[in-house]
Amino acid sequence: MIVCKSPAELERMHAACALVAVVLTHLERSVAPGVTTADLDEMAETQIRAAGAVPAFKGYHGYPATVCISVNDEVIHGIPSRKRVLAAGDIVSMDVGAVLDGFVGDSAITVPVGEIGPQAHALLRVTREALYQAITRMQPGARVSDIGHAVQQHVERHGFSVVREFVGHGIGAAMHEEPQVANYGPPGRGPRLAEGMVLAIEPMVNMGKAGVRVLEDGWTAVTRDGSLSAHFEHTVAVTSNGPWVMTAREDEGFAEVLATLGLEAPEELESRWRKTTPSK
Repeated sequence: MIVCKSPAELERMHAACALVAVVLTHLERSVAPGVTTADLDEMAETQIRAAGAVPAFKGYHGYPATVCISVNDEVIHGIPSRKRVLAAGDIVSMDVGAVLDGFVGDSAITVPVGEIGPQAHALLRVTREALYQAITRMQPGARVSDIGHAVQQHVERHGFSVVREFVGHGIGAAMHEEPQVANYGPPGRGPRLAEGMVLAIEPMVNMGKAGVRVLEDGWTAVTRDGSLSAHFEHTVAVTSNGPWVMTAREDEGFAEVLATLGLEAPEELESRWRKTTPSK
């Protein structure tokens, strides 16, 4: 069953999402050569709990950490470790979830560690653009599959591959709600989007082929061919004024990114974002 949230519930949910945005901003600024993935995980847990929230991932089906941190060929669900030391040239994906006032926020970014090569830069750029392409499809009356179709079209146009084993999802009082949101497929299929629906949109894109496998730890998914992988995610609500990017970060230029794609953000969405995203 797909649960549509009331305006009051969306405001409550935004508090959890805004916290996730702040945590991710802090993590992004902390990424540097010599930092361990366990260091980043501890920073996030401390910040989430200090805000009166609870890490959404820790203990979920037995996951042992606060943040899913995936490096280079790791697609998603990488487990933080003291032994995993970031090095210049790496790319690192950080997926953060928090529960606050009964609602979940969920967002992910992939960032460079120091200087990275042009192909890695292109992978990050295209994956992020694919996320925004998908978000623009989140209008009342559109179909769920329109979202994934937008991702696939943009990614494959640039010569990269969309991961198919993992998908986005509805989100609200539970971390995973209906519907599932694939990052591929034809448009015009699946449930119609309605005001109050909230989806976690999360393209996972490989530089090489699309295939992935899960390591013996039961969590970490890696590319089968060893190629780099990127992951970006936002929690987004469907509203009559267009999509509300609830996990938008303060330093993230939604309108600017859309402009590079020849698209425009509704003025009301941009101003609401700037007014409601906390500065620290």
